[in-house]
Amino acid sequence: MVVLINMQDIEHIRHSFAHVLAAAIKRLYPKAKFGIGPTIKNGFYYDFDNISITDKDLLKIEKEMRKIISGDNPFKKELWPHSKATTHFKKEKALYKVELIEDIKKDTSLTKRKTLKVGMVSTGGLFLDLCRGGHVKNTNELPADAFKLVSVAGAYWRGDEKRPQLTRIYGVAFKTKKELSLHLNMLKEVEKRDHRKLGQKLGLFFFHQTAPGMPYWLPKGVLLYNELISFWRTEHKKNGYQETTSPLLNKQELYEKSGHWDHYLEHMFVSTTQEDEVYGLKAMNCPNAMIIYGSDKRSYRDLPLRLSDADTLHRYERSGTLNGLFRVREFRQDDAHIFLTEDQIKDEYKRILDMVERFYSIFNLSYSFRLGTRPAKYMGDIKSWNKAEKALKEILKESKKSFTILEGDGAFYGPKIDIIMQDSLLRDWQMGTIQLDFQIPKNFKLTYTNTNGKAKTPVTIHRVIYGSLERFIAILIEHYAGAFPVWLTPEQVWILPLSDEHNKKAEELREDLLTKLPNLRIAVKAESETLGRKIREGELQKIPYILVLGPKEVKQKTVSVRVRGKGDFGVMTKSKFIELISKEITKKL
Repeated sequence: MVVLINMQDIEHIRHSFAHVLAAAIKRLYPKAKFGIGPTIKNGFYYDFDNISITDKDLLKIEKEMRKIISGDNPFKKELWPHSKATTHFKKEKALYKVELIEDIKKDTSLTKRKTLKVGMVSTGGLFLDLCRGGHVKNTNELPADAFKLVSVAGAYWRGDEKRPQLTRIYGVAFKTKKELSLHLNMLKEVEKRDHRKLGQKLGLFFFHQTAPGMPYWLPKGVLLYNELISFWRTEHKKNGYQETTSPLLNKQELYEKSGHWDHYLEHMFVSTTQEDEVYGLKAMNCPNAMIIYGSDKRSYRDLPLRLSDADTLHRYERSGTLNGLFRVREFRQDDAHIFLTEDQIKDEYKRILDMVERFYSIFNLSYSFRLGTRPAKYMGDIKSWNKAEKALKEILKESKKSFTILEGDGAFYGPKIDIIMQDSLLRDWQMGTIQLDFQIPKNFKLTYTNTNGKAKTPVTIHRVIYGSLERFIAILIEHYAGAFPVWLTPEQVWILPLSDEHNKKAEELREDLLTKLPNLRIAVKAESETLGRKIREGELQKIPYILVLGPKEVKQKTVSVRVRGKGDFGVMTKSKFIELISKEITKKL
């Protein structure tokens, strides 16, 4: 008998599915060892050791899960003394669970209790797990047609690459079959838009084992990259920014002074090979921006001083976390550091938010803001932090843009406003960030002369809008499925001569178009292929405009135009085509 339940708490449903997955694995693979099985966005996963499976085994595991779901298997939670739980798991040779219990014992908030107890949850006697709880009452309450196991991956125990690599099984789960179906369709679309596949297919970039997490940019990828940088330079020049560049390798003392050595060292590449000096590859631009500011005397008349840069940065990311362009070790970001007085903060933030709107609107990207407040490990005094957080809250309220607050997520030197972007698949991405800093300028003893001739410490706004150019490009690839706006596309126009005798006229057409539009990215495809194959290749390469040139077009001094995604667009004069494409490029359509 199926019991009807109120399934408002989807987390309980997903958590229950994780336990059912573990129970199914125990039945099918008796020698498996168990790690953890939490809920995640849209589903759940569970980590296993001493097991060898692939994606092909998932249907078999799903079938076993459905058997368990249909049975009368109640979830029951008991509180056991930690010693009893430890004895049980040692007997089961479940050493991962024993380790988790040991960590619970180290929790000072719990050790004050006379008898430390841990949660133990059984799934109908089929599986007993260390768990805080949060389940449905019985497996037969779970929607058996609203879940699916989607993939198998490797994952280091507790995220530490020095620990054993476990087998992680991912699943998705919803309240209804319809919701599951919608989600699975979206996953297919995500697969179709995968930037790692499209990036290679379109000849944009690739990775090589000799430089993990550091992309090789191919000629077409560099064209796209440079267009984004060119747009960035133009917009920043309009807004009064001055571009700088600074050393990529700096002594330890610079990062000690900024506070990064104490707060960020684990994310840096450090070298000690030269003249017994310790150097770090630049992982952020702010310490160097402080040096640039301090290289000259400053007056209140110089402020706001807006310094921008797009230097290459390096950050250490564990190999297991690297993910195409989404998470890399080498990247550039559209960085800026603005030095200003306290009474200039609000106006400057408004200018920055206007720039955010300009940057994101041309890509048709929706976004919201998220305020990150003081973290547990921070630098500076509480008074300055409170002042900075209050200022950012007021700015966000006045912006009329939706925002959320994530407590404890600020940078170690100040609170921040993160830009949360939503792509065409309704996925959220944390992109740029706008951080308010009262601390680091003090460390560098930076000053400006105020109207009374006295030395004052400037406030610094650290901000990026794109964020990492690498991540931004990955998102654009998936957002547009590789079909970039014309202004951004590496190859904007292909000319296809109908036969070899038209090759010369095709080259003349190319030169004529370049005379009118010198920066037009245009190629003549004179290969000995059929017209149909060339058109098909142009469609696969997402070329916005394909111009077909045959005897009729040569005689009439026209071109036959094919538009990406629309097919034949008709015959037009060269001047008409130039007007059409130049409008798209100028307006960034």
